[in-house]
Amino acid sequence: MASETIITVVGNLTADPELRFTPNGDPVANFTIASTPRMFDRQSNEFKDGATLFLRCSAWKKLGENIAESLQRGSNVVAQGRLKQRDFETKEGEKRTVVELDVDELGPNLRRATAVVTKNQSGGGFGGQQGQQQGGNFGNQQQAQQSSGWGNNASQGFSGGNDEPPF
Repeated sequence: MASETIITVVGNLTADPELRFTPNGDPVANFTIASTPRMFDRQSNEFKDGATLFLRCSAWKKLGENIAESLQRGSNVVAQGRLKQRDFETKEGEKRTVVELDVDELGPNLRRATAVVTKNQSGGGFGGQQGQQQGGNFGNQQQAQQSSGWGNNASQGFSGGNDEPPF
């Protein structure tokens, strides 16, 4: 939709993602990303941290399950989603407004880590959001060498047929 605000945030998870289920059984992962800008101070000739943004996030269905299985506190991530504003009233009757990120895409920041990605098992649909996720082993080189997922060398990859494309 044209009226939605899409943003990308790079930062660290402040705690392990919390996976919950709605009354009708839909999974949702809730977590917070802390993003701290670094700026170069010409007067002191060094980098300094700016004010940290703590952004509450939610990811639904298989994406939420994959996040809860793959990431933990301190993981440096890149998240893209829709910024949502929500109004509510506290128990004391005070009106409050919060801004949250409804995550559409999330992955490890490979500038700061390595990752072993395990493709979801095909269960229909498109884009790998069906099936079971097993990844998230950042920096585990032994498992990277043992991985049987697609794309381990140039001769592997999309072969047509019922396979999903590697994108």
